[in-house]
Amino acid sequence: MTDLHDLLIRYDKPGPRYTSYPTAPVWSDQFTAQDYDDRLRSAGQSSEPMSLYAHIPYCDALCYFCGCSTVITQRHEKEAPYVDRLLSEAALVRQTIGNSRTVIQHHWGGGTPTFLSPAMIEKLFTGLCELFPLTNDAEVSIEIDPRVTTREQLEVLAKIGFNRISMGVQDFDPKVQETVNRVQTFEQTQASVTAARELGFESVNLDLIYGLPYQTKAGIQRTLDLVHELSPDRIACYGYAHVPWIRKHQKVIPENALPRGAEKLELYLVTLDDMVAHDYTAIGMDHFAKNDDELALATENGCLHRNFMGYSTHPAEDMVAFGMSAISEVGGAFSHNHKNLKEWEAAIDAGNLPVNRGMVRSVDDNLRRRIILDLMCHFRLLFDRHGGAEDFHRRYESELRNLEPMVSDGLVTIGPDGISVTPRGRLFVRNICMPFDAYLDRDAEKGPRYSRTI
Repeated sequence: MTDLHDLLIRYDKPGPRYTSYPTAPVWSDQFTAQDYDDRLRSAGQSSEPMSLYAHIPYCDALCYFCGCSTVITQRHEKEAPYVDRLLSEAALVRQTIGNSRTVIQHHWGGGTPTFLSPAMIEKLFTGLCELFPLTNDAEVSIEIDPRVTTREQLEVLAKIGFNRISMGVQDFDPKVQETVNRVQTFEQTQASVTAARELGFESVNLDLIYGLPYQTKAGIQRTLDLVHELSPDRIACYGYAHVPWIRKHQKVIPENALPRGAEKLELYLVTLDDMVAHDYTAIGMDHFAKNDDELALATENGCLHRNFMGYSTHPAEDMVAFGMSAISEVGGAFSHNHKNLKEWEAAIDAGNLPVNRGMVRSVDDNLRRRIILDLMCHFRLLFDRHGGAEDFHRRYESELRNLEPMVSDGLVTIGPDGISVTPRGRLFVRNICMPFDAYLDRDAEKGPRYSRTI
């Protein structure tokens, strides 16, 4: 079998993370607010529960590794106008989609959602739930920053109905924290975790990042040891996406301090081995959950789903999203809001859906999306779920041929019933999906668009 080091050299190249297919770089500004309006009206004919996402872009300070759409400010008077406009946007969508849809997954991200005061948190949540009621078993989650989140905010979140909480850690090493401008003590994180448990949150997730400057195997292990003192229900461990040609602020990160290739993968392998040793199940590509967590059970039962919010136990096909830069997925189309705050505000103030770009998926897109979701979520693909073996081989002859080197390298197996990703292949699952991406070759001509797969 091919040596792991050789595999890293061969497969470490730019590639999508596949939180969507087709991926965001290929969407077009030819998709308009009217196109989104049409999709919403069609989606209103369904009664299936859907997902809802609210984007709060504000942060007190900039983390240099960040790839999110943020607005850096300490002026909290911006809260109320933003909340009012976000609710106005939600009302526009509710007016178009109608009242047949409930919400099974309600999530706030950012930015820093707990930039909002307790009063604004309650106002926004109450307003969204009046427009889009929750199902009885809804997952209601929020991302917080322990450095700025108060006990009062957590009390309000618990009171109004949030039942899951996620907080960024990234790394507890002081040198790493200082280099990426996110100094966050273990005690700050511990206080938020303890308060969340005291207040009755059903699940606590911690976010880690590997591949940050000055990270080492020993340093990662020290961070993991501290994480286990907190015993979170779930852990997300993302590879740092260094894309300074897109995120200009990442240029301040010293390039020579970044672990790359085999060195970066070793950091993840330390995490993977540690998680297994502490009875966590590896979920898809970059998540871990305690073995009795419903996310781990969903993995065993084959009902895991992946969207812009990560892996989920609630496979809602449609998601409405509100706020600057928010991305909706409705009726087989993606709709991306304006990433510029003033442009988003202007559209809302004019009474328009704030659509900047998007894409309607074709029949072929939908077929390939299902293939990629199966590989990303389940590490296997059954031909019977995709029209049968004969039809699959006929439609994807060249794609299967492109997988042959990965078969030789021990990353995948192709049998009479389907495609299976091997344990070693899970480290390269993004690469395994890439042959089924119909847009990658034409994208390559437009210059770098993606972070590296390793």
